[in-house]
Amino acid sequence: MATRWFALLRAVVVSTLFVSIWVWLVPVWLARRNQAELLPERWWAIVPMTVGGVIMLRCIWDFAWRGLGTPLPLDPPRRLVVDGLYRWVRNPMYVGMGIFLIGEALLFPAITRDYLLLLPILWAIVTAFVMAYEEPTLRRLFGADYEEYLRNVGRWVPRVRPYTPTTK
Repeated sequence: MATRWFALLRAVVVSTLFVSIWVWLVPVWLARRNQAELLPERWWAIVPMTVGGVIMLRCIWDFAWRGLGTPLPLDPPRRLVVDGLYRWVRNPMYVGMGIFLIGEALLFPAITRDYLLLLPILWAIVTAFVMAYEEPTLRRLFGADYEEYLRNVGRWVPRVRPYTPTTK
């Protein structure tokens, strides 16, 4: 049990640092560059931010509690995580972050244009990282279980019904 709590603590620290970059530092930098203040004029954009935030929190929880690791590549999960939102799509944390960033782009008019231009670039970079590093690493670490998961769960497009592994 102590191992799970320590993994959760590590995941919270790592995730807080990473998410802070995208939800605070980058928007503030863009707003200052555009010589505008961050004024929340579009309250309805909080809906995708909330949805994306909940998705990311659930994924961080699953990485720590079930996988005993963090989203940081230097401290990855020790167990293959195919529970929770990972039953629907292989990269729900990235999907959640994308949804959050779209909401943030819509919430703050000063950064909307920049973020909407930045998001496709980030998606391409994340896709390249997933294909070049994450998937080969997970293949090596988890073998046949991960291969089965790859065959059954899409990288970005969620399944209609949740995935259930044939082996547990």
